[in-house]
This record gives sequence, C-alpha cells and structure tokens, in this order.
Amino acid sequence: MGFKPGLVVQELGWDQDTDDDLRIAIEDCIDADMVDGDYGNVVDAVVLWWRDDDGDLADGLVDAKADVVGGGAIWLLTPKVGRPNSVDAADIAEAAPIAGLVQTTTAAVSKDWQATRLVAPKTPA
Repeated sequence: MGFKPGLVVQELGWDQDTDDDLRIAIEDCIDADMVDGDYGNVVDAVVLWWRDDDGDLADGLVDAKADVVGGGAIWLLTPKVGRPNSVDAADIAEAAPIAGLVQTTTAAVSKDWQATRLVAPKTPA
C-alpha cells in the first residue's frame, strides 16, 4: 500500500469490524503505531475505515485530509462489494472530487476490505 518506516499514519474510523491483521501489517511497515484523530500534527497518510452507514463520505474525506501534509494520501478502506455496509464505487467517485481529491487505485487488501487511494490533484507548475 505504499507505507514505509518513518511515515506518520493517522487511523480514523476504527471499529470492532476493522481488520486487525491489516492494521498490524500497516504498523509493521511504518515501524510504529498509527496515530488517532487527536494527534494534533500533520501526518504523511491517513487510513480511513468507512462503511456505507457512516454518513456523508465527502464530509468524511474532507475531515480526513485536514491533517495530511502535501503529497500525502488517504487510504479509504471500505467493505468489499457484497459485504455488509459496502460502499458503492460510484459514491467514492462522486465524493472524492467534492472533497478535493482524486482516486488513483483500488485494490483488495484483505478478505473483507478493499482500499482506495485518494490524493490531492497535482497542480501545474
């Protein structure tokens, strides 16, 4: 997923249904614990666990990008299609530009979760 040692990764939206093996794998990659929403400083990336019943996705993405340093990514983790509370791909495609983000990749990352990488659009030099 593009994580490496030394990155500060903020985790938002954790709940009982999140994939602990995936969380541990991310923390192993960054060689640190992920920080929470109260971190109070800029972060290199955000892991945002999101379910269909979590509310307005665009608002959630705007909140998630608030602490991301320029060039950082938001990894939107959603239940896979067919799983309870899965998020329709069209909803992600609609919410991303509203939040000022572009979608770059989507991949299955565990048995029940998929990840969509969202970044701020590159501005012309």
